Order: sequence, then C-alpha cells, then structure tokens
Amino acid sequence: MLPSAVLTALEEAFRRFAVHGDTRATGRDLHGKNWSKLCKDCGVIDGKSITLTDVDIVFSKVKNKSSRTITYNQFREALSELEIFKMVEGKSPIYLESRAVASPTVSRLTDTTKFTGSHKERFDETGRGKGKAGRVDLVDKSGYVSGYKHAGTYEKKVQPKPQQKPM
Repeated sequence: MLPSAVLTALEEAFRRFAVHGDTRATGRDLHGKNWSKLCKDCGVIDGKSITLTDVDIVFSKVKNKSSRTITYNQFREALSELEIFKMVEGKSPIYLESRAVASPTVSRLTDTTKFTGSHKERFDETGRGKGKAGRVDLVDKSGYVSGYKHAGTYEKKVQPKPQQKPM
C-alpha cells in the first residue's frame, strides 16, 4: 500500500476498517467481521435491499477459497458487486458505548429502601453500601461483653474515695 498521504478516501477507509479491533493487523487485508462492520457503519445494510446475508455472500464470493481475508483489490470488487463506492469513501469505524438500560424490574430489585432484615444493614441512610462493614460482624474489642449497657463506668466505681481530714 502507498503512504497515507497518497491514499484515496476509499483506500483510507479500507485501511481503517482493516486494522479495527486487531492490534496485529497490518491494514493490507480485511477480515469478514470487519467487512460486516464496514457495511453496517457506512449504512450499506438497510435491511431491505441489502441485508447482512447479502454482504456475507459477496465477501465469500470475492475472497480466495482458503483465505479468511480480502485484499484491497478484492474489496473494490466486492464494492462493485454491491455498487456502494460512495457510501464507503472516507469512513471510519464507529465506536459504540455500552450503557446499562434501566428497567422497572431492576430498579425495584436494587432499591435499598425496600430491603429488610440483615440486608438492610449493608446500606447507609442514603442507599450507599457500607462495604465490608456492612457484610461482616465487627468484633467489639472494648473488653466488655456484647450487650453490656454500662460500658465505661468501671473507672468511676473503683476510684479511691477522698480521705477525710482528722479532727
């Protein structure tokens, strides 16, 4: 392939999609997975006149029998079969963000205000988890038996009484 400055918009699109998702890719050949991504991202697949199956059939038709990839020339041949050159020129792969979808069921199950019993103890008033303190019984190392209500009063009981002055 030519240096990046001399590449046409179509060659640049081919190279971008050829290296997408593969750190070892050289950009000289395109895998079937990336061919499908190219067709989806460029709007080639419309679900009516051109489907994912059509795109896969064209890929299989233009690639060599024992190969899993297509070269740039085979790529041009595949585009001519689909007649979509202008849709692909200058395009890059689209990176999608994955987001969690909030559903009423999940919201109900994760609402900490509705928790009861020991599960309720794992969260503070704001609904945030207490971490390990909420899962493990912390040992009281104060020296008193658990449940003893007069903790800290021993020192007051054993203080020496003030001595009275002799008369």
